[in-house]
Amino acid sequence: MKKLILISLICLTSIGVNAQKFAYVDSDYILERMPEYGSAQDQLDKLSLNWQEEIEELYQQIDQLYKKYQADKVLLTQEMKNKRESEIINKEKDAKELQRKRFGPEGDLYTKRKELIQPIQDKVYNAIQDFSNEKRYDIIFDKSSNLIMLFSNPSLDKSDDILKMLGYK
Repeated sequence: MKKLILISLICLTSIGVNAQKFAYVDSDYILERMPEYGSAQDQLDKLSLNWQEEIEELYQQIDQLYKKYQADKVLLTQEMKNKRESEIINKEKDAKELQRKRFGPEGDLYTKRKELIQPIQDKVYNAIQDFSNEKRYDIIFDKSSNLIMLFSNPSLDKSDDILKMLGYK
C-alpha cells in the first residue's frame, strides 16, 4: 500500500513538473546591450576615479607630513613631537573616513550606483516579468547570477526576446 502511494506521488510530481515552462535570460548580456547602462557605468567609473585621486592626494600629504616629521624629529621638543604626531594621526583618520564615505557599504559610490543603475535593472526585471506573463513561463532563471547551470539549451535563452521587448536589437 505504501509503495502504491509513493509511486502515485512520484507520477503526480513528474506530471506537474512536465507541465511547467522554464526559460533563462542572461541579465549581464541584456544590460551590456543597453546604451543607458553603459552611460551610467561610465559616469560611475569617472566618479570613482575622481574620488580615488582625491583620497590618494590626502595620503600623499600624510606621507609628506610624516617624512618632514622624521627629518625634524631630532630638533623637536616632546610637545612639538606630540603635536605633529597628532596632526599626522588626525589626517590619517580623515583620509580613512573619506575613503569609507566614498567607497563604504553605504557610501557615495553605492548611493550613486543605486541611483543610476537601479532604474535600468528595474526596467529589465519588469520586461522579464511581462515576458513571463505573456508567454506563460512558470520559472525564468538568470544565467549571470550565482545559479550554477551545468547545461542550458540555447533555445531556452530568452535574453534577445527581452531586449526586443525593451526596444533594442
